[in-house]
Amino acid sequence: MSIELKVPEIGESITEVEIGEWFKKEGDAVQKDDPIVTLESEKATVELSSPEAGTISRMLKKKGDVAKVGEVIGYLENGKAEATPSKAAAKAPDLTGPPKTTPEKVQARSEETAPAKAEKPAPAAPPAPAPRAATSEAPQEKSRSQRQLDEQEMPLSNTAVESEPAREPQTKTVAERPEEVVPMSRLRRTVAERLVEAQRNAALLTTFNEVDMSAILQLRREYGEGFHKKHNVKLGFMSFFVKAAIDALKQYPVVNAEIRGNDIVYHNYFDIGVAIGSGKGLVVPVLRNAERLSFAEIELTIGDFGRRARDNKLKPDELQGGTFTISNGGVYGSLLSTPIVNPPQSGVLGMHAIQDRPVAVEGNVVIRPMMYLALSYDHRIVDGREAVSCLKRIKEAIESPARMLMEI
Repeated sequence: MSIELKVPEIGESITEVEIGEWFKKEGDAVQKDDPIVTLESEKATVELSSPEAGTISRMLKKKGDVAKVGEVIGYLENGKAEATPSKAAAKAPDLTGPPKTTPEKVQARSEETAPAKAEKPAPAAPPAPAPRAATSEAPQEKSRSQRQLDEQEMPLSNTAVESEPAREPQTKTVAERPEEVVPMSRLRRTVAERLVEAQRNAALLTTFNEVDMSAILQLRREYGEGFHKKHNVKLGFMSFFVKAAIDALKQYPVVNAEIRGNDIVYHNYFDIGVAIGSGKGLVVPVLRNAERLSFAEIELTIGDFGRRARDNKLKPDELQGGTFTISNGGVYGSLLSTPIVNPPQSGVLGMHAIQDRPVAVEGNVVIRPMMYLALSYDHRIVDGREAVSCLKRIKEAIESPARMLMEI
């Protein structure tokens, strides 16, 4: 019995997806819940799994094609895999039996192709003077035809470009340098569009500060081992910065707000997005109601996000609805950067690499582990005083973690 492979519901605002990598081909056997194909939306990349054990009988879409939610993209024949031979097996020649093509058929095909071969070397008759004159008198006609031909050959959309098979770099001559043209994924295009939208529609500004990480490093040395034994997760930096950001956002709620039409919407909750690099690009899963989470719950959730981001297992609803974002470029060695606000949010905190630097402490020059912090904000609703004060509050909370517990 044939089973339809349909594009599932991925998110409330997602109506179509782009077909990604097929893990199987026609004729391949699959087990129940085996991944069959990746589906890329503007918010996430998910895998379509096999609903039953069987054999892939038909694939209606290829990599790069666009499909609507609910559309059939293939068929599965449930039952034993041997029931449907693969294409490769069907096309393989029968080496044990007699040839399937008779001599008469071979001779017929030779006769059909013979005129074409005979006509190829025949010299063409020289063109008459009249047609040459007519052609030279009508360059506009030729140009218009050429333009029509060019327009037919030109890709009409990004989707058309992505429908082409993968191309290998080619070198025509030794002097040329090879290039590889790879279509942008739907997720990458959406990220690009949103970043350009943020730059175009928001009044972005960034304020900087630096923080002494000595207190956090000391806490990790003292309690890191016990924390790991109890919760089976390492005590990282992100949980401290999530807690410090929430503490600061409570003091300056406009940084946790957003513009909606002509209104400012203040969120009385803290859904903190955490930027994570994946194989498909940057994704920002959200810690829901982060103010209610413990240090261990934050670390466990972020670790789970990271693993599932690498495996394309994040759910679309986990990437929506953040009120504030934290991005840690320090894990890649970034010393300083200006993060871009993720619309419709109004603020994003950028963390960076920790470096031992000389600083002045009580009149003495000492070496301390220092980190630069950057807070980008939408100046349409966040004033400079509020942004600077918010970042300063984060700095104070990191340098004196007890302040967060005492709420002072």
